[in-house]
Amino acid sequence: MRPRGFTLYELLFTLAIAGILLSLAAPSFAELQRNAQRTTTVNEFFHAVFLARSEAIKRGGVVSICKSSNGRTCEHSGQWANGWIVFTNLDRDEPPQVDANETILRVYPGWRHGTVNSNRASFSFRPTSQGLVNGTIVFCDERGSREARAIIISHTGRPRVSKRDSENKPLKCASG
Repeated sequence: MRPRGFTLYELLFTLAIAGILLSLAAPSFAELQRNAQRTTTVNEFFHAVFLARSEAIKRGGVVSICKSSNGRTCEHSGQWANGWIVFTNLDRDEPPQVDANETILRVYPGWRHGTVNSNRASFSFRPTSQGLVNGTIVFCDERGSREARAIIISHTGRPRVSKRDSENKPLKCASG
């Protein structure tokens, strides 16, 4: 009768091979996690643009997106990475401010794993013309420009995701 199980040498050899394979795979898992975090945040902002654009048309009024770390008021000096809100901007103020009679449609928590920079402090969508809404929002993590993504909003209010800026140049990551 043949003995069942593994010898100590077979077990140690198997564990050594498993350890080597795991050490090779760990950086790939970390990269995958960073990509997933960045993609989630880019998709959330992309969703915010579509929400604001469609609600402006549906409501026949201005709907704005602004930076907000508390989810209740607009901040014109803070960072987009701290969060943003989409709200009905009934009085069409510029820069937009949430007033008592204006509805906050959605609150976004922001991104704690990187920076979000834009060439605009806010975006206001109108039901007909979008001439003043174009802009670029750049999402960067510790990997820098090489792995940055941008949402580019056209003058018609249509967003697109890109690895390059609106002039087809590499994205630049600003600190802070």
